[in-house]
This record gives sequence, structure tokens and C-alpha cells, in this order.
Amino acid sequence: MRLDLTYAPSGDDLKAIGDGLVAFNAADVGPSEKQAIAILIRDDGGAVLGGLYGYTAWGWLFTQWLFVPEKMRGQGVAGRLLDTAEKEAARRGCHGAWIDTFNPQALRAYERQGYEIFGELPEFPKGRSRIFLRKSLVAA
Repeated sequence: MRLDLTYAPSGDDLKAIGDGLVAFNAADVGPSEKQAIAILIRDDGGAVLGGLYGYTAWGWLFTQWLFVPEKMRGQGVAGRLLDTAEKEAARRGCHGAWIDTFNPQALRAYERQGYEIFGELPEFPKGRSRIFLRKSLVAA
């Protein structure tokens, strides 16, 4: 065995790690049933301007990326993206959603959407904190 540090892993390298982890987790806690989700903001010509990307797995929606173009901010677009993703996640049988951010404006938007802070990583990046938020998708 040897450890090989690389700055440019190949697709096959990453696939080997990912496949191993997926197999381990499936044996440990059951299959994730991971499924991608994307809600795209398009202009009149069909070009993608922003949107939401993430996945559902093990009963949770994880929003990995959420980007609203500057000219569209403050108009409830982030909330509409999250609402659309949450409804689809609930349709898929998810009971919760989570997201993280280090942007104070995004944090306020997520809290307005009903997300609650459950964790914080200080100084990520320096001078900010990465905030982790969750939301129940089950009606009370």
C-alpha cells in the first residue's frame, strides 16, 4: 500500500472512492436512494442564469448550490427555488431538508423560508462562520 497525493484525481480515481463509500454506507445504514434535483432559472432565450442544485438521500433534501443573479435578489426568488425543491423532496418521501451558508444575506433568506440553525463552523472562511440549517418537511 502507498498513499499518492494528487492535485488532479481522474474520474476513475474519484469513482473508486465514491463507489467504495456508497457500498459501505448501503451495508451500514441501507441504500440512500440518492437522486439529483435541479431547479433552473432561465432567461427568455433559454440560457441558465442561476438556480438550485442538490439531491435527496436517506429521507433528506440537501441543497448543495443555490444562486440567484444579483438583479433578481430581494424578489423572493430564493424562497421560490427552495419551495419548489422542498415540495419535490416531500413528493419523494423526504422528511427534512438541510443547507449551509457563510453569507449573511443567504442566512436571512433561509431563515425566512423556515430553516433553523443546527450548527456552526467558525472562521470558515476567515472572518465568517459557516452556518448549517435544517427544516422539517413533515406538516406539524
